[in-house]
This record gives sequence, C-alpha cells and structure tokens, in this order.
Amino acid sequence: MTQKLANRPRFTASAAIVATLLATPQLFAQAENVVKETLLDRWVLNGGPTMILIGIAVVAFIALAVYNFMSLTKAKFCPSDLQAALMEHMTECRVRSAIELAASHPSYLGRMIAYSFPNIDANQPETLGRDQVEDAIADFTNNESRKSMQWINYISLIAQASPMLGLTGTVIGMVNAFGTLKTAGAADPSALAGDISVALLTTLWGLFNAIPCILCYFILKNKYNALVAESVHTAEELLNAAVATVNADTLYAKIPEGIAV
Repeated sequence: MTQKLANRPRFTASAAIVATLLATPQLFAQAENVVKETLLDRWVLNGGPTMILIGIAVVAFIALAVYNFMSLTKAKFCPSDLQAALMEHMTECRVRSAIELAASHPSYLGRMIAYSFPNIDANQPETLGRDQVEDAIADFTNNESRKSMQWINYISLIAQASPMLGLTGTVIGMVNAFGTLKTAGAADPSALAGDISVALLTTLWGLFNAIPCILCYFILKNKYNALVAESVHTAEELLNAAVATVNADTLYAKIPEGIAV
C-alpha cells in the first residue's frame, strides 16, 4: 500500500508531461494563427470582395487629385511673363501682335486672348467693342469650364459613390451574419466575427475615402475659379490699357488746365 502511494506522484507527473506534449502542437498552431493575421488582413482583406471596388475608388481619387493639382497652376492659366508681354503690346495698341503672341501660348490666358480679342473694333474708339469682347470672354470661359471641371467633378462622384460602396459591403456582411445565425441556431461570436468584419470594414473604408474626396473637390473647385477669375481680370486690364491709350488725348482734353490727373 505504501509503495502504491509512493508511485502515484510519479504517475501524476508522467501524465502531466504527456498532456503537455499533446497540447503543445495545438498551442503552437493557435499562436501561429494569431501571428499570421497581419494588419493588412485585419483592416483590409477581412472586408471581403467589396473592398476591391472601394480600393479602385481610392486609387481613382488619388490619380485624379494628382492630375488636377498638377493642372491647376498659375503657369498653365495666367503666367506672369505672358501678362507682361501682352500688356506691353496692348499699351501700344498693337492688338494684332498681342493676338499672335497669345495664339502661340498654350496657357488659359493665351487661348482666351486669341479667342476674344479679334472682336476688338477699331471703329468704336471709346470702347473698342468692349461688349463684344466681354461676350467672347464669357463664351470662352463657359466652354473651358465644361472641359476642365469634368475632371474635378469625377472626384465629387467618387465622394458620393464611396459611402454607397461601404453600405453595400455592410448589407452583405449583415445578410451573411443573419444567415449564419439561421444555420447555427445560436449566436456564436466566432462564427459571426467574419461577417461583422465585412460590415464594419467596408463602412469604415467607404467613409475614409469619401471625406478626403469632399475636401479635395472643394479645394480644387475654388482653385480653378480663382485662376479663371485672375485670367478674366487680366484680359479686362489689357483691354482697358488699349482703350486708355486710344482715348488719351480726349481724356486730357476734358480735364481743365491746372488740375492734376
């Protein structure tokens, strides 16, 4: 009896060692599964197939933002060197030279001057046909706005579509979650985790893309409007310079002698 009691601790220790050895592979497997789930899996890939569409929207937004920021620059709209050269021509009333210079320049201002200044009418010395020139400038800006703003409007389209894509993923995840509940017959957290990840991650990334799109859209739109306004203002200053030169003698004749201008 005493010998059996003495052997019992040895048996218990052996059993513990065997149980530990048997459980070790399972523990390593669980640890390996935990290590394998990277941040990419947790925050992106677990979102399911809808993340592909949201990813395309993110890439499209980045490409459009870079393209528009590179296009909306002062050098491409109203360069200072062209302004100075045109002002020199218009101050001397060299309208044809100004039109030829503008036509050779690919900037927004150059194309605007080449389109509108042929409407200058020397038979109207007091205004040089200002009304016709301003109508041509307005017509040019409207035509160019349709071309330039479409690339900015695409960003607005992505801003509106991204939350809808996220909502689509949310609906898919919730449908799968209820399907799992119906099949399992009980609320098993591990069974629902994947479906809930789809629902939440797609919503997250949809909003994550939509918010910068909205901000970028208004920034680019305001920048475009500012550049166009500067170009239009420059064209008006050029026309005013020519009108002032043509009517210089008349203007001074109307000023009584001894009064400074």
